[in-house]
Amino acid sequence: MEKYMEDETGSFYNYLSEGCKLCQEGAKMVLFVTGLCPKSCFYCPLSDERRGKDVVFANERPVESDSDVLEEAELMDALGTGITGGEPLLKTERVLHYIRLLKSAFGSEHHIHLYTSLAPEREKLKKLADAGLDEIRFHPPQESWEALKQSPYAEAIRNAKDLGIETGIEIPALRGAEKAASFAEETGIFLNLNELEFSDNNSRALLGRGLSLESDSSNAAAGSREYAKAALCSGKKVHFCSSTYKDAVQLRKRLQRIAKNTAREFDEITEDGTLMYGVIEGGDQELVKKVLQEAEVPEELFEAKNGKIEIAWWVLEELKGVLKEELKNELKMKKEEEEVLKEEMKVCEARLSIIERYPFEGGMLVEIIPL
Repeated sequence: MEKYMEDETGSFYNYLSEGCKLCQEGAKMVLFVTGLCPKSCFYCPLSDERRGKDVVFANERPVESDSDVLEEAELMDALGTGITGGEPLLKTERVLHYIRLLKSAFGSEHHIHLYTSLAPEREKLKKLADAGLDEIRFHPPQESWEALKQSPYAEAIRNAKDLGIETGIEIPALRGAEKAASFAEETGIFLNLNELEFSDNNSRALLGRGLSLESDSSNAAAGSREYAKAALCSGKKVHFCSSTYKDAVQLRKRLQRIAKNTAREFDEITEDGTLMYGVIEGGDQELVKKVLQEAEVPEELFEAKNGKIEIAWWVLEELKGVLKEELKNELKMKKEEEEVLKEEMKVCEARLSIIERYPFEGGMLVEIIPL
């Protein structure tokens, strides 16, 4: 067996394509160009939100215009983009447009790789190469792995290599992966293997084929890693990406890059790349601001936003006892009992909490801690 590297998440490799190197840094934007696909792979994990729908997403951002794509890339300081689907080449002109857009905006060094389950003709591959595509990853179905030499993928791979596109195969680690590894070795291309994972949309199909979960705490399919290890013995350019790696490292690093660019002065960036800050909702917001000013909280440590005040969580933690007491003292200065009653009701409605969320506008909430 060739010498290989292994990390703490269970991923291992004896070769990494340039696209994979950038993914390891969390530096690749994921550009989902369509949910349409002519294939029906039993292991496809695509969500109902995207499956069969002609929609575009840059990371998790729905794309309505080119500016959405460019802003998302800038937000994470992306050094490259992975174009995926669905089947991207069902929308070839769209793919060509985005390759040109990204290369024009960020320079030729912005690395772009593309996934496809098709075996496009040389003319289409040439258009992709001329637009600036750096890397292509073919995704042949499992039933073709034993006879890839005789499949349409063999010619497509030769043409892609001839056109100067770094070329590989990317498939889930399943039975027969070692055959794909042998073919990749013979043709001088790389093989990426992804640990097979159970999802809401593929679990029934996986169970129907006798597959099971590796453990109660993992979405990985039992045996997938072993198929990858067998493939590693058959090729010198093999990379196995564990399901743990995608969540524990790849996603975290991408979030960290985004958080670095979006965090406000008072946001705390966690090790996972999420943001933590305090929130004061409801109540009399003007009274809250007054209390914060009297407590000499620097203006850069809080922000009035959408009818609530967002604030450094450690400041809110420190002031949580004082805040309501000060508000009550302020209310006592009111002269009319009826007015006091109304204001007291507002104070009762106020909610103090610390939240953790993903580092982009409308990012998913991870945790809410009431104070």
